[in-house]
Amino acid sequence: MSTAITISGSTYTVSGTVKKNNTGVLDLHVEAYDKDVIKDDFLGLGVTDSSGAFSISFDASKFENFIDRKPDLYFVVIDYGMELLSTKDQVIKEASEATPPIHLEVDQLNEKTRRLINQTPVEGWVGGFGMPDPSTLPMLKNMDNICLLERQQKVVWPEFSWNSVPEEREPKRCFQMFAPDISRLGYTNEGRVYSIICPQQGFATEHFGSLNVEVTVTGNRGWADEQNKTIGAEMKVTGKIWFAPSSYDNHLVKLILAYFKLHRLPFPLTKANAIEVQTFKPEFPDVEEFPLVSGPSHEFPIPEFAQHKEISWSMGSLGVQIGAIKKTKVEKVDKFNQLVLDIFNIASGNMLQEGNILYWNVWFTAPEKVDQDEWQSHAEFWRDSIQVDHASPNGQGTIARYFDGTPFKPLKNLAIEELPKILMFIKDHIDSENEA
Repeated sequence: MSTAITISGSTYTVSGTVKKNNTGVLDLHVEAYDKDVIKDDFLGLGVTDSSGAFSISFDASKFENFIDRKPDLYFVVIDYGMELLSTKDQVIKEASEATPPIHLEVDQLNEKTRRLINQTPVEGWVGGFGMPDPSTLPMLKNMDNICLLERQQKVVWPEFSWNSVPEEREPKRCFQMFAPDISRLGYTNEGRVYSIICPQQGFATEHFGSLNVEVTVTGNRGWADEQNKTIGAEMKVTGKIWFAPSSYDNHLVKLILAYFKLHRLPFPLTKANAIEVQTFKPEFPDVEEFPLVSGPSHEFPIPEFAQHKEISWSMGSLGVQIGAIKKTKVEKVDKFNQLVLDIFNIASGNMLQEGNILYWNVWFTAPEKVDQDEWQSHAEFWRDSIQVDHASPNGQGTIARYFDGTPFKPLKNLAIEELPKILMFIKDHIDSENEA
C-alpha cells in the first residue's frame, strides 16, 4: 500500500519528494491545497529535507463540507518567495491512502538566493578578541568603522516573528522571512564586530500603495567567534517606514504629497525622511540597547518553515519592543505619520504596534571576506531604499504566515479600515484648510 497519504482519525498526512534533475532539493516550501469550485482550501505547508522529502499534516475539517469527503490535492513549490511549480492543473482527485507516491520535479531554483549560500568559512580567521560582556565595549556608530571590517556573515534567512493580536490574551503569532542578502554581520579577523546591516521588507495597501519598513541599526558593539559559531552583541535600532516607488502615482498619495510640498512639510518618500518608530529592550523601556545572542528565541515555538538548521552555518536572535512614533513637533505631520503607521500595522498584522515585541531569528551562511568598498556601496544602496519596490533583487523573502503555515491575509480588514482613515485625514487637515 502506498505511503503517500496516511489517515489517522481525521488527520491526513501527505508525503512526497521534490527534485531537480533527479536530485533532492533542501529547504523548499511545499504548499498543499484542496481544489474547490468556488475557493481552494489551503491545507498545510511542508519543508523539504536534504533528500527532497516533505510531509504535510492537516485535519479533515480544512476541506470537508457537504460535497467534499476527500481532498482534491494539488501542490505549490516555493523557493524563498519564488514560485517554482504549481500542479493545479494536475489535481489528485479524491486523495486517499490508495494514492500513488507523490514525486514533484522542478526545472529551476531561486539561484539568486541560493548562490549566496556556503557551508565552508573562508580562510583567514585569527580569533583572539575573546568573548567579553558586550556592555563593557563602547557603543559605536554603525557606519563609522567600515575600514576595519575584514570578515562577514550574511543573513540569508532573516526570520521575523510578532504577535498579530497584541491586545488579546492568546497570541496569534506571525512568521515572515524578510528579503535576503541585505543584512550582514561585519567584524575583524580577531572577531571584533564593527558594523551590522539590517533587512528591509515591504507591505502593500490598496489606497497608499507599497510601504517599506526597515529596522535600522544606529549603534553596535560586540564580537563573533567563528570557532564556536557564537556571537555576542548589543545594538541600538529604530524602526523606519517610508513610501515605495509604486505609491508615487497613487491618487491619494499625490494629493497629500502636493499639500505637504506646498506647505514645506516633510513627507516620508525616502528612507532619509522616513517615519521613525522608537524601540527598546523588551520590558525595559529606558534601555535602548538590546542583545543579539547565539541560538533561537525561546519565548515561543518556531515552526519548521521558519527554521534553516540543515542549510545555514549558524544562527542568532534578538527581540525589540516597539515604542511610540518619534514626533516631528508639527502636529499635522505627526498625525499623518501616525495614520501611515496605523495603516501599515493593519497591513502587516500589527508588526510595529506600540508595546508589541518584534523578534528576529537570523540564520547565517558561512563567513566570507569583506570587500570594504562593496560593503560601503551595499550599505548605502539599502540605506536609500529597497529600490525595486519592496523586493530585494535576490528575492522577496516569504509571505507572513501563522504557526500552522496558514497565510496571514489582512486585506479584508485593510479594505474596510484604510480608506475611511485616509479620507478623514484629508477632510480634517486639507479640505478644512482649503475651505478656510
